[in-house]
Amino acid sequence: EGECRVRLLLKLLFGGVFVWMALLTISTSLSVSLWQAWPGYAANPWAVATLYDAYFGFATFYVWVLYKEPRLGPRVLWFLLIMGLGNIATSLYVLIQLFRLKPEEPVESILRRAPTG
Repeated sequence: EGECRVRLLLKLLFGGVFVWMALLTISTSLSVSLWQAWPGYAANPWAVATLYDAYFGFATFYVWVLYKEPRLGPRVLWFLLIMGLGNIATSLYVLIQLFRLKPEEPVESILRRAPTG
């Protein structure tokens, strides 16, 4: 029962991150384009520091994806998605891992490498 609660909580958490970030990105993109906003954003040292922080976080997350994914194709695809979409892609990756779990598998098994073959 506790395992089911953890699984549900994680699905709700990462589903919420996915939906929130997707809607926020769409809403912001409709309001102002990234290219229009870039000069003011790049002029703000805190904005630049936050951007570096985010991308170092994406790179850190990607190291786990690199470990988990045994094939080159998914490794390249997830690199492009994570670096292009950020937490939209990271939350999607975790959701996919959670939904792939068999009912008898513990949640922590998503941390392990996918079987080859």
